[in-house]
Amino acid sequence: MAATPADTPRRWPGESLGLPEYGPRSVARLGRRLLAILIDWLIAYGLSWLFLRMKDGTTNPWINLGIFAMLQLIFLLFFNGSIGHLLLRLRLVPTRGGAMAPWRPLVRTLLLCLAIPALIWDRDQRGLHDRLPGTILVRV
Repeated sequence: MAATPADTPRRWPGESLGLPEYGPRSVARLGRRLLAILIDWLIAYGLSWLFLRMKDGTTNPWINLGIFAMLQLIFLLFFNGSIGHLLLRLRLVPTRGGAMAPWRPLVRTLLLCLAIPALIWDRDQRGLHDRLPGTILVRV
């Protein structure tokens, strides 16, 4: 399918990328994405609290972020999805198809940890953390 020009209205997210409106390979919608990242963050926080909490019972936010980043990177590299993605039947794929190069999950994870790139979206509901490495989160 030919790329849709930037000024042409799109009927659904991912249409310009040749993705279906609903079902498998359609763009993951906001609700699932938010729930997935919440699951991932709670797992990272829980691991930090269980194994690395301080004497006063709190956790270090930088350690939480480090655990979150490690989990993201490991699961994206080996399973094309974080724990939250996998539980919600989502997968990260390259926009141009083919195998996932290792640098893509690394760049995506670093940008996701900065938070701001994940909040800047395009018409296909891809944040900068997905646009720059050339990935998209789709339903399975």
